[in-house]
Amino acid sequence: MAYNSFFASVYDVFTDGVDYSARADYICSILKNNGIESGIILDAACGTGSISCRLLEKGYDVVANDISVAMLNIAREKLITFGDRAVLVCQDMCELDLFGTVNAAVCCLDSLNHLIEIEELSDAFKSIGTFIEPGGIFIFDVNTLYKHRDVLSDRTFIYEDEDDVFLSWQNSECDLDDVVQMFIDVFTKNEDGTYDRQTDYIIERAYSVETISELLCRNGFEILNVFGDMKTLPPEENEERIYFVAKKK
Repeated sequence: MAYNSFFASVYDVFTDGVDYSARADYICSILKNNGIESGIILDAACGTGSISCRLLEKGYDVVANDISVAMLNIAREKLITFGDRAVLVCQDMCELDLFGTVNAAVCCLDSLNHLIEIEELSDAFKSIGTFIEPGGIFIFDVNTLYKHRDVLSDRTFIYEDEDDVFLSWQNSECDLDDVVQMFIDVFTKNEDGTYDRQTDYIIERAYSVETISELLCRNGFEILNVFGDMKTLPPEENEERIYFVAKKK
């Protein structure tokens, strides 16, 4: 799904607690451990470009891809100082049509959970894999079954920012396909004390490690590692986010 322009404008406010630098350090350590110390990285579903910026700062060139024009417009402002080392591409990651190959690809912060059909997830792996050079690395994270069933299901989360932005995040009960529907209301305060309300709607699905592994193998990848969140050890039972590291055959 593509975030609307209003939610894109407040996305960075409500992900302010995400340590993008630490996540980029983690990703780069995996890349370097697999022999990729330079080259071009595809940042699939890049959002507002926060990870792309850190990868560029680490010396990689970046193709920043997202389906949302609104998100890419914000990413463009962040990436403009990097010149032609950063290329922005507005495309569905299930149907990429890039200008050439990349040395590696990343997909961060449960972007792949937005694909709620198994066929869509398979298409994304095939599409991304088409443009990774043989021997190149694909690193991505996903929300786990545990998170959907025990953390997100039938819960409401409230976020408030010091700049008078208020967000209510109401989740449906996790269904039998491990899908959670998320209803987001964002309130921004006006000078007269009233609030403007904007609403967005997100659906995410969690997949088992076995399903993801099978789809990766089906689409030309060899699985190197499955890690817990920001770890180099296997996931624990109550892990909310896990990382896959796969190599293009």
